[in-house]
Amino acid sequence: MPLIWSAISGHGYGHAAQVVPVLNELGRLVPGLRTILRTTVPASFFRDRLIIPWELRAVRQDVGCIQRGPLEIDVAATWERHEAFHDQWERRVTEEAAAMRAAGPKVVLADTPYLAACAAKEAGVSAVVLANFTWNEVLEPLSDPGRPGHLAILTAIRQSYACADLAMRIAPGLPLTPFSKVLDIGPIAEPAASCRSELRAHLGMAETEQLVLIGFGGIPLESLPWESMTKMEGYRFIVDGIPAHRGSRTLSLESLPFTFKTLLASVDMVMTKPGYGTVVEAVALGVPVVYVRRYNFADEAPLVNFLQRFGRSHELRIEDFLSGNWRPALDAIGSSVRAFPPPPCTGPSEAARQLAAFF
Repeated sequence: MPLIWSAISGHGYGHAAQVVPVLNELGRLVPGLRTILRTTVPASFFRDRLIIPWELRAVRQDVGCIQRGPLEIDVAATWERHEAFHDQWERRVTEEAAAMRAAGPKVVLADTPYLAACAAKEAGVSAVVLANFTWNEVLEPLSDPGRPGHLAILTAIRQSYACADLAMRIAPGLPLTPFSKVLDIGPIAEPAASCRSELRAHLGMAETEQLVLIGFGGIPLESLPWESMTKMEGYRFIVDGIPAHRGSRTLSLESLPFTFKTLLASVDMVMTKPGYGTVVEAVALGVPVVYVRRYNFADEAPLVNFLQRFGRSHELRIEDFLSGNWRPALDAIGSSVRAFPPPPCTGPSEAARQLAAFF
């Protein structure tokens, strides 16, 4: 059976959310296709999403950023983890290359671990990077010029990415500077169908109430301003990632018989950070987005530009988010309009056609 090796960053769920639609589309082009998922993203994410046969091998592929919750990067801890990761670099490359040789994939797909590109070259397997950013682009603004170790790690990352045969830059994306060959592809999203009527009936909602999904990706929030939320008449909140505070206006996603993707397609608005998966799906669905910027993550600017150009959006300052001063942003989003129609989500089919050539 034809096999693709899928190395996926475990930093949140956004990378896995990009890979899954591509693999599903590739499965339609390559009969009998199966994949090895090399990632620390839990198996529960792939069930009900990935339609081709898959095997999960939970091996860390990269470090990403160490977070204090979804809105703050712990810069010192991030560099400490990268230093520890690279202290064992040669061993990691050798082990990954040996595993690739044993499995015998036709191609390695990486989103966005640079380890996989380097190991694939050693194993003699073609490698394709699928990404809207690279880790060197994220880490460079966080680096300290007075720390030679930071420069050494950034150099190793760029050199490892350069081992790939091809990079496919997902819109909206950063330049992907390490690669000699970059192919631009469209946005990647696989929105669910709306179950708005069923959801509102399940919750017993009045027509005048607005339903807000609060979801900050695979890195959970630790708390929310519950007291302020309880006082926001006219709004009800579904909270992903942490148990909801007991109250008539809040409930947890886990308590509902709907997936996150179905809820995203069914609510009146979503509150989130500018992360790839939620932003691009919300734009494709026409769901308004109240977003909380971090101002220190490299791919945030192109995502916010994409959202402002093609979606309905309103920024909620982080100070107002933390204090519970949400109502002005929630009220404002209702009158927002799209500047331009959203681009079609052609990324999965474009990427799948490129990958199919390896089979």
